Amino acid sequence: MENILVIDDDETFNAVLTRALGRRGLDAEGATDAQAALEQAQNRPPQRVVLDLNLAGNSGLGLIEPLLAINADCRIVVLTGYASIATAVDAIKLGAVQYLAKPVDVDTILAAFETSARPNSEELTSVEPFSVSRLEWEHIQRVLHEYEGNVSATARVLKMHRRTLQRKLAKRPTREG
Repeated sequence: MENILVIDDDETFNAVLTRALGRRGLDAEGATDAQAALEQAQNRPPQRVVLDLNLAGNSGLGLIEPLLAINADCRIVVLTGYASIATAVDAIKLGAVQYLAKPVDVDTILAAFETSARPNSEELTSVEPFSVSRLEWEHIQRVLHEYEGNVSATARVLKMHRRTLQRKLAKRPTREG
C-alpha cells in the first residue's frame, strides 16, 4: 500500500485531509512542520506527498528536493491558498507533479497524483490566477494572522480605516470574485 505524507501547518486541515485519505483506504500520515516532515520521510519514505506552499511563513517548496532525494519516485502535489503562475512554475521545475489552489477536495488531490508527466508550458500558463479582490482578501488574512487577529493593528499596517477593513473581512470572495 502506498503511503501519503500530508505536510500542512494548519493542524485542523492536516488532520481532516489525513483522515479523509485514510477513509479511502490509503495509508496517510501528517506532519505540521518541515523538520517533522523530513524525519517522517526518512523513517518511512512516502510514495506521495501533499505539500502546503506556505508552512508557518516559510516556503514549502524548499522541501521538494529533499523529499525527492529520499524517494526519487515520490509524487508531490503542492497546495496553496495563494496561487500564482510564478510559484506554480517553480513548484513544477523543482519536481512537483501538480499545483492546486485551495480549497480543493480529496478526489481532485488524488487525481493530481495520477498526472502522467509534468505539465508543459502551455498547461502551466493556463493556471488561472486569483482575481484582484481575492488576492486582496488573502493578503488581508495573512496580515491579520501575523497580528494574531487584532483588527486595529492590521488596519494600521494596511493603512486603512478599521471599518473599511471590517467590511472587507465580512465579504469572503469566491475564487473568481
